[in-house]
Amino acid sequence: MTKFHCLRLLPTQDLKLELEQFMQAQKIKAAAIVTCVGSLAKLHLRLASAKDFLVRTELFEIVSLVGTLSCHGLHLHLSAADTYGRVVGGHLMVDNLIHTTAEIVLIELSDYEFTREFEAQTGYKELQIKELSL
Repeated sequence: MTKFHCLRLLPTQDLKLELEQFMQAQKIKAAAIVTCVGSLAKLHLRLASAKDFLVRTELFEIVSLVGTLSCHGLHLHLSAADTYGRVVGGHLMVDNLIHTTAEIVLIELSDYEFTREFEAQTGYKELQIKELSL
């Protein structure tokens, strides 16, 4: 069974923290981003090198947000366009602050549970997928 959740974030709210808090409050075990549009006043991404970060305090349009979420953790990637239309993207960190709004739709996957466990091969907590009995 699937269920949709719709959220709207307000100016100065932190995109990642609000999603983490929502997942915890709703006790959602597995979900994915359906869509997210809005704008940011501050951008904070970890780049593909996994060592470098992009931090900018200027206006950005949220072009896309993708990833998996659960009350056990999130893994999200964001693409955002600056005032010239240049797009940057990377791993969503804490401190991405909403400028005007973020309109988000999530799909809850109630037949699954997503957890994260450390894997020595990658050096990160990676997604573990458990199908729940019906």
